[in-house]
Amino acid sequence: MTALHALSVGELARAFAARELSPVEATQAVIAQIERREPALCALYHFDPDAALAQARASEQRWQRGEPLSPIDGVPGTLKENIATRGCPVPAGTAATELVPAADDAPPAARWKEAGLVLLAKTTMPDWGMLSSGLSSFHKLARNPWDLTKNPGGSSAGAAAAAAAGYGPLHVGTDIGGSIRLPAGWCGLVGLKPSLGRIPIKPPYAGRVAGPMTRSVEDAAWLMTVLTRPDWRDTMSLPYQSIPWLQLDRDVRGLKLGLQLDAGWGLDVEPETRAVIEAAARAFEAAGAIVEPLAPFSTRAMIDGMDRFWRMRSWMDLNALPRERAERVLPYICDWVAAGATLTGSDVFNGYSAMGAFREAAVNATQPYDFVLSPVSPVPSFPAEWASPINDPLRPFEHIAFTLPYNMSEQPAVSVHAGFTTGGLPIGLQIAGRRHDDLGVLQMARAWEEMRPAMRDWPM
Repeated sequence: MTALHALSVGELARAFAARELSPVEATQAVIAQIERREPALCALYHFDPDAALAQARASEQRWQRGEPLSPIDGVPGTLKENIATRGCPVPAGTAATELVPAADDAPPAARWKEAGLVLLAKTTMPDWGMLSSGLSSFHKLARNPWDLTKNPGGSSAGAAAAAAAGYGPLHVGTDIGGSIRLPAGWCGLVGLKPSLGRIPIKPPYAGRVAGPMTRSVEDAAWLMTVLTRPDWRDTMSLPYQSIPWLQLDRDVRGLKLGLQLDAGWGLDVEPETRAVIEAAARAFEAAGAIVEPLAPFSTRAMIDGMDRFWRMRSWMDLNALPRERAERVLPYICDWVAAGATLTGSDVFNGYSAMGAFREAAVNATQPYDFVLSPVSPVPSFPAEWASPINDPLRPFEHIAFTLPYNMSEQPAVSVHAGFTTGGLPIGLQIAGRRHDDLGVLQMARAWEEMRPAMRDWPM
């Protein structure tokens, strides 16, 4: 029998509607799981069980009156720390931030409350979200539930650890270069980076999205029914569409899939990861899809340009701080941005232009295919104390070659668990689709869930 804290969104919603279970009981069970596991994981920020129970009691009363705010009213979960919630400071992962309570809910938080979801806590992240790691100068070191010596990934580090450890079924992260998909892949989760603008967010930025991080595709789909509702404050948002997110069945016969195992730059795909992704491609082929190799389409020059642009952006942020606050920033970040002091206007402009180059390359290369299969990361998780898989601030992005292009091209891409290393670490399969085909990407992920080998029990 599934433990109460590990029930899915659908299971909870059906039990609430049938009066077989109350949101209070569900929330109490998740709080108990958090209290058991959080001392080791350090996934949460601003954990407030009393506030969560108050929200659960209000939800319970709505269900008793037959007036739930949504079909999933009362389901518990978390939001990433950089998604503002009124009254809670937003440190953005760094000890350099002045802790001022947020004045308003950001769009994902507003949609969360409107649906009656129970907010247990915010989740941890690294300084300014600039690492694929749980390492932070403000938060305690987040760890991977599958192996506490390993990293959950980042920058949605706490969200990934929380989801894998059973801190409720719903978690929201953000992604500008892989920050949802990488930790999802390293923690055995489903992590959707939607099309740019599909989920309203504030502040909007090129490539930046919010998205679900869950244990299953169906749970992610439930969260999309909530998060995609419109909000005028996102000046880059797409026009709202009433998409049937829960219609997840998809016949893969005849679909044309690209298989990319070489991104063109970055770390080589290590053998166990390659074998798992190739096995997934063969499974889709056996189910009737047409699978063809996809050649690299992004280049070292593109990522070097993005690196220069992002270094300058963060160097300006760092240098805008008073000295005593700047000294609190994670040393790895300081080492990485130091080169910003030497960059010229031409360097930065050309770096900014790399976003357009990524976009053109990704859209042109993937257009012949219905979907593209690839690893999420070329390597499995790494030591918990490291800032990246190679822990080198001079080479900070060698592991994001498969994820970054889809941020720049605005295409949807999902990480879904595909297998394990011999050491028991999860390996993620990335499925990318054409712009705005977010439902199609979820449907393909669901098709893979149904054909993949049996997954091991969740940790903890």
